[in-house]
Amino acid sequence: MKLLQGKRFVVTGIASKLSIAWAIAEALHREGALLILTYPNDKMKKRVEMAAEQFAADMVLPCDVGSDVEIEACFAAVAEHWAEGIDGVVHAIGFAPAEELNGDFTDVTSREGSAIAHDISAYSFVALARASRELLAKRQGSLLTLTYQGSTSVIPNYNVMGMAKASLEASVRYLASSLGAEGIRVNAISAGPIRTLAASGIKSFRKMLDVNAKIAPLQRNVDQMEVGNAALFLLSPWASGITGEILFVDAGFNTVGISEQLLHLDEQQ
Repeated sequence: MKLLQGKRFVVTGIASKLSIAWAIAEALHREGALLILTYPNDKMKKRVEMAAEQFAADMVLPCDVGSDVEIEACFAAVAEHWAEGIDGVVHAIGFAPAEELNGDFTDVTSREGSAIAHDISAYSFVALARASRELLAKRQGSLLTLTYQGSTSVIPNYNVMGMAKASLEASVRYLASSLGAEGIRVNAISAGPIRTLAASGIKSFRKMLDVNAKIAPLQRNVDQMEVGNAALFLLSPWASGITGEILFVDAGFNTVGISEQLLHLDEQQ
């Protein structure tokens, strides 16, 4: 029997085949899970429907996480389809205005941009947790989100998203405390830089990939499926004792202060 045979998951954030959310859905499907996928707007609907067809998803539902009404409607539909509850919700959503991800942090960070980044990238996780709480409690399910090291370390041009990811990581801990008595686990994966649609909005991203590969102990970058497999673990019974944690899947980059490779970077150029 497959690890997640018959388990039920709601996956948000699929934007293309390069999305980490796509890889997570693929890993869950591979292990026998049943899926419901969501999309934020009509522009993204066709892409999510492609994923739904590939992974034999039960349903595709609209869910603009900037709207509490739409979130509630989404999970009302999930509850109608899976009245016995769900085993997990994957939050793979992040957004900040493009102009805030290019330039000096102090100069480009605005009140409006900060509010948007925090609302869509961080608060939405809390909103999804609230809407799915009863369904998750029925099967002692789990919540999973995606973060990045820019939450705790300065990454050029990551700017306001670093603030939003720090807020997101705090919400992981607070949600874990709030929901733990109901058997609901809450965790995050901090993935290394991966070439995705979202990452393309960050200036000099390709240079970040090159530097990461030189500095990381494994001397390479990670790929989507490595994150997908880590998500599979955290959402599975194998991780039943883990909650409130940030799991790094970044080839070890987060463990390095100054690497041997960085000391000799000038010689390599």
